Amino acid sequence: MKKNMYTRITIVLFIIGLMMAIQYNTIRKPAERDTRDIWAIREELSEEKKRHSTLLAEIRSLNAVVDRYEQSEETNMQVVLSETVEKLKLQAGLTEITGPGVILRINPAPELVAMGYEIEEVSPDLLIQLTNALFKYGATNVAIDGHRIVLTSAIRDINGKTTVNSVPLSSPPFEIYVGTNSHKDAQKMYNSIQASTFIDSFYLDNFNLIIEEPIDELTIPAFENSLTNDFLKEVKKGE
Repeated sequence: MKKNMYTRITIVLFIIGLMMAIQYNTIRKPAERDTRDIWAIREELSEEKKRHSTLLAEIRSLNAVVDRYEQSEETNMQVVLSETVEKLKLQAGLTEITGPGVILRINPAPELVAMGYEIEEVSPDLLIQLTNALFKYGATNVAIDGHRIVLTSAIRDINGKTTVNSVPLSSPPFEIYVGTNSHKDAQKMYNSIQASTFIDSFYLDNFNLIIEEPIDELTIPAFENSLTNDFLKEVKKGE
């Protein structure tokens, strides 16, 4: 009888000791805390809210298209379908577009030209950084030296030549067209680039980055190449 009692007491003490050990270990090794300051968290929250707003806008747009399909008679279905195709082509950059924007000019440094130095290629990495910044600043459409930037565009070095969409860029000077939604956005774009470090970065590479005043009528050419499609497949009629 006493042996059973001792056994039970031993088990209870073992469980209590195990729980105390776990608690002690938890106190000594607390879970990793988020050490970011309030502004970093607010900035991340702001980006998430922007993505949320963009998704809601896309959902509303798609719902509107569905409603039009449902409300249209069969005779008008072709018209609605054609409008949808044109809208998708516009979003994909397959059509020329005119609207407010800013023109950037990349010129070789005058002192290099005066001294007769050979003008080198603009670095692909610098162009990539600039292009990413332009979209971050609110650009809707970008064309570099007449080559439209789309989702599948690539800026890279091919055999010592800087290329956009696999086409070599012209030797500087050349222009970058940046389209925006409104003149106000174009003005913000102008101010953001002026306040950035890109002017100094291009100067270090012996180029002058010139930002012209915003204009209301800037024509950005369409994407000239054919878009590649690795995932979607056309469904045959009747399937």
